[in-house]
Amino acid sequence: MADHVQSLAQLEILCKQLYETTETGVRLQAEKALVEFTNSPDCLSKCQLLLERGSSSYSQLLAATCLSKLVSRTSNPLPLEQRIDIRNYVLNYLATRPKLAEFVTQALIQLYSRITKLGWFDCQKDDYVFRNVIADVTRFLQDSVEHCIIGVTILSQLTNEINQLNLCLCVQADTSHPLTKHRKIASSFRDSSLFDIFTLSCNLLKQVSILAFWVIFLAEPYFSDPTSCASTSAAVLVFQSLSDPNNYHEFCRLLARLKSNYQLGELVKVENYPEVIRLIANFTVTSLQHWEFAPNSVHYLLSLWQRLAASVPYVKATEPHLLETYTPEVTKAYITSRLESVCIILRDGLEDPLDDAGLVQQQLDQLSTIGRCEYEKTCALLVQLFDQSAQTYQELLQSTNSSTIDITVQEGRLTWLVYIIGAVIGGRVSFASTDEQDAMDGELVCRVLQLMNLTDSRLAQAGNERLELAMLSFFEQFRKIYIGDQVQKSSKVSTFTVTTHTLLCFRPETITNLKYWGQCEPITSKTLQLLNDLSIGYPLPSVRKLVKLSAVQFMLNNHTSEHFSFLGVNNQSNLSDMRCRTTFYTALGRLLMVDLGEDEDQFEQFMLPLTAAFEAVAQMFSTNTFNEQEAKRTLVGLVRDLRGIAFAFNAKTSFMMLFDWIYPAYMPILQRAIELWYHVPACTTPVLKLMAELVHNRSQRLQFDVSSPNGILLFRETSKMITTYGNRILTIGEVPKDQVYSVKLKGVSVCFSMLKAVLSGNYVNFGVFRLYGDDALDNALQTFIKLLLSIPHSDLLDYPKLSQSFYSLLEVLTQDHMNFIASLEPHVVMYILSSISEGLTALDTMVCTGCCSSLDHIVTYLFKQLSRSTKKRPAAMATDDRFLLIMQQHPEMIQQMLSTVLNIIIFEDCRNQWSMSRPLLGLILLNEKYFADLRNSIVNSQPPEKQQAMHLCFENLMEGIERNLLTKNRDRFTQNLSVFRREVNDSMKNSSYGVNSNDMMS
Repeated sequence: MADHVQSLAQLEILCKQLYETTETGVRLQAEKALVEFTNSPDCLSKCQLLLERGSSSYSQLLAATCLSKLVSRTSNPLPLEQRIDIRNYVLNYLATRPKLAEFVTQALIQLYSRITKLGWFDCQKDDYVFRNVIADVTRFLQDSVEHCIIGVTILSQLTNEINQLNLCLCVQADTSHPLTKHRKIASSFRDSSLFDIFTLSCNLLKQVSILAFWVIFLAEPYFSDPTSCASTSAAVLVFQSLSDPNNYHEFCRLLARLKSNYQLGELVKVENYPEVIRLIANFTVTSLQHWEFAPNSVHYLLSLWQRLAASVPYVKATEPHLLETYTPEVTKAYITSRLESVCIILRDGLEDPLDDAGLVQQQLDQLSTIGRCEYEKTCALLVQLFDQSAQTYQELLQSTNSSTIDITVQEGRLTWLVYIIGAVIGGRVSFASTDEQDAMDGELVCRVLQLMNLTDSRLAQAGNERLELAMLSFFEQFRKIYIGDQVQKSSKVSTFTVTTHTLLCFRPETITNLKYWGQCEPITSKTLQLLNDLSIGYPLPSVRKLVKLSAVQFMLNNHTSEHFSFLGVNNQSNLSDMRCRTTFYTALGRLLMVDLGEDEDQFEQFMLPLTAAFEAVAQMFSTNTFNEQEAKRTLVGLVRDLRGIAFAFNAKTSFMMLFDWIYPAYMPILQRAIELWYHVPACTTPVLKLMAELVHNRSQRLQFDVSSPNGILLFRETSKMITTYGNRILTIGEVPKDQVYSVKLKGVSVCFSMLKAVLSGNYVNFGVFRLYGDDALDNALQTFIKLLLSIPHSDLLDYPKLSQSFYSLLEVLTQDHMNFIASLEPHVVMYILSSISEGLTALDTMVCTGCCSSLDHIVTYLFKQLSRSTKKRPAAMATDDRFLLIMQQHPEMIQQMLSTVLNIIIFEDCRNQWSMSRPLLGLILLNEKYFADLRNSIVNSQPPEKQQAMHLCFENLMEGIERNLLTKNRDRFTQNLSVFRREVNDSMKNSSYGVNSNDMMS
C-alpha cells in the first residue's frame, strides 16, 4: 500500500512539472518519465488510482489521456470486458464528480467517445454494448445544471468523434480499409442514433431557454464582472439561447412551468423580454469597453448581435424587441473601444490586434451586419469620429512640433475607422438598402478618398502600412457592393461609381501602392488582387473606361522595374517572392486584350520588356560562366510574367500572337533551364507551370491552321520537357518526408497536369507519332510511368494537388490511350488498378469521380475484348492478350472494386451516385458469379424479416438489364440503381446491418 501511495505522489509531482514548470530540462525529464509510465504494464491500475485518489487536476488529465491511448492501441488491444468496464467507470466518475476542472471533464468525455466509436460493432451476447448512448446520457440530462452540461457535451463530442477519421482507426489491424470502416461506423451511427440525438437536442433547446433565463437574473452580479472568463462563457450560453425574439412566447410558456423555488415571479410576462435584451446589451457594452481584460469574448458577443441584427427584418412578433435601440449602442461601444485601444496599446506596448489580419476580418464581418441595423445612427457616428480624427491628423502633419507618437495614434484610429467603414459598406448586401442609405455610403466613401489623397501626398517621406492595408480592405468591400454586374442600376452611389470607380481604385491605390510599396508584400499582393478583380470584365463598359485611363495606359506601356520596384529581380530576398508578378500580368493581359484585336505591333510593343529579359537569359546561357543567381531570378520572374499573360489570353487571336512570339525562339531557353536546375524547385516549378498553361486549350484558343504542324511541334516540346525533368528528378535519391512534396512531388504533379492538358487538348492527332516513327508520345508516357512508380500509393492520396492531377490524367489515358495501358508490365497494371481502388474511397469527390470514370473505361475495354474473343474475328493483338491474362490471373482486383463500389452505394452517403453507377454495370457483367455471392452475403446479413425485401431489391436492380454496355442499357441500369439505393436504405433504417458488412471488403 505504501508503494502505491509513494508512486501516486511521484506521478503527481511529475504531472505538475510537466504542465507548470518553466524550466525546459525539468519538463523534458518529466515528459520522459510519464512516457515510460504510459507504456508500463500496470498503467491501467495506476490510472484508476490517479482518478480515485489524485489530488491534482493534472494527474486526472494524465490518467484520462493514458486511458485513451490504451483503448486506441492496435498491438495487444484491451479485451471487450475491460473496455466495457472503463466506459462504465468513466460515466460513473463524471456523474459523481460534476465539478471537475473543465479540461479533465473534456478529456474523460473524449475517452468515452473514443471507446464508443472503436467498439461500435462489438457485441456481447448479441447486444451492441457501446451503442446505448441515449441511455448513458439521459441520466445526466435529468440531474443538475452541471450534469446537463456534461450530458450535452457528451452528445456533441461523440458526434464529432464519429465524424472524424482517427489515426487509431487508420492503423487498426483488423481492416485494410480504414476509411471504409470509418464510413460504416458513421453510417450506422447516423441511422441508429443520430435522429434520437437530434430529437433530444431539440427538446433540450426549449429547456435551455428556461435555464438561461434563470442564470441571467439570479447570476446578474456574477455577470457584472466582465473580467471573469467564467462569466463570459456563461453569458455566451445564455445569449445563444435568446438570439431569436420570435421564440419568446414559447419561452414564456415553458418558464411558467418552473417550480416556485426559482423565485422568478413576474419574469414570465412577455413585457419583460426587453429587460432581457437590455441586460444583454449592458453586458456587451461593458465587455467591449473593458476589452483588455477579456479580448477573446469579443468574437462571441459580436456573433450574438450579428444574429440578432440579421433577424430584425424577419421578426413577426407584435411586441417591441427594442433591438433598434440597443444595437446602435453595441455598435458605438465596439467602434469607440477600438479607437480608445490605440493609445493604450501604444503606451503599454501591448499586442496590437491590427497585426492579426484574420482576427480583424472576423470581427469586421460580424460588425458589417450589426452596423447596418439603424444605419443612420452608425453612419452619423462614423462621420463624427472620422472628421475629428482626420482633422487632428491633418493638424499634426502641418505642425512642426508634432510628436511621432501623436501622429501614430491618429493613424491607428483612422486605420480602425477605414476598416469599419469598409465593413459597414460591405454589410449592405445583408439588408434591403434605400437611396438614403446609399447616400450615407457616399458620405463615408468621400471621406476615405480625402484621407487617401492626404496619405498619398506623404508617401515620398513616410507611410503607414496598416493604414494602407485598411484602405485596400475598404476598396475591396466597395468593389464588391458598387462595382460589378450585380449592382442595382437605381443606386445613386453606383450610378456615380460605375463611371468613376477607376478614379477610386486605380489612380491612387494601384499606381501609388505599386510605386511606393513594392517592397511590402502584403500591400503589393492585395493591391494586385484588387487590380486583377477589377480587370475581369464585369460590367464590360467599366473595363473599357478603365483601359482609357492614363494611369492604366501608363502601366501597359511601362511595366518595368524602373516604375514598379516589385518587378526588379535584384530586390527579391528569395525566388518565391515573385509570385505576385503572375497576378500583375494576368490583370495587364486582360486589360491589353480589351482593345488589342489583331494589332500585332501593339502586342510586340507590350512584350518588349519580356523580350529583353529572354534575350538577357539567352546571352547568359551562351557563355561558359555566368551569374547563376541573377540568371535564376531573371528567368523565374520572366516565366511568372508569361504565365500571367498566357492565362489572360483566352482568345485564339491573342493567344496565337503569344505562341508565335515564344515558339520556336525562346523554347530552348526553357528546356535549358530544366536541364540545369531540375533539382531547384523554385526554378523548375514556375517553368513547368508556364508550359502547362501554354498547352492548355482553354476556351478553344489553341486552334492551328490545317496546314500548320504547330500542334505536333508543341507536343514535341512538351514531351521533351516532361522527359528531361522526369528522368533527372528521379536521380536525386532519397528525399526527407517533410521535403518530398516541395522537392519532387510538386514538380511531378505539374508534369501530370501538363500531360493531361496536352493529351485532352484536341489539337494533336497522336496516331501520327507511331505512323511516322516519332517517339515523342512514347517518351512522355514512359516517363509518366517511371514517375508514377516512384510515388507510394499513400502519397497519391495524401497530397490533394497530386491526387487531382494524377487521377485526371489517368482518366484521359484510360479513355484515349487504353492500348498503351494494355501494353504495360503486370506490376505496373496492378499499381494503376490499386491506385484506382484506393481512390474510389477518397474523401475528395473529384478524385473519386475520376476513379469511377477511369474504372469505367478499363471495364468497358475488358468487356469489349472478351466479347470479341467469343466471336469469329481475327485474333486479338498480343498486348490485348497480355492485359486480359493479367486480369484473369488477378481477378481479385476487379472483384475488390466491385465490392467497394457496391459498399459505398449501399452503406454510405454516396454523393456521386451517377459516376459510381457507370462502372458498376461492367463490373457486374465481368463478375456475375462473384456478384451473386456478394448479393447473397448481403441478404443473409439482414434480419430474417428483412431478407426477402433485400433480395427483391437486388432482383429489381437487374430488371430489364441486358448483357451489354450500350448507352441505353447503361442509362436503364443507372435508373434502376437509384431506385435500388432508396429501397435498400428504407429497408435497413431500423436494421443492424453492420454485422456482416465487413465481408464485402474481404
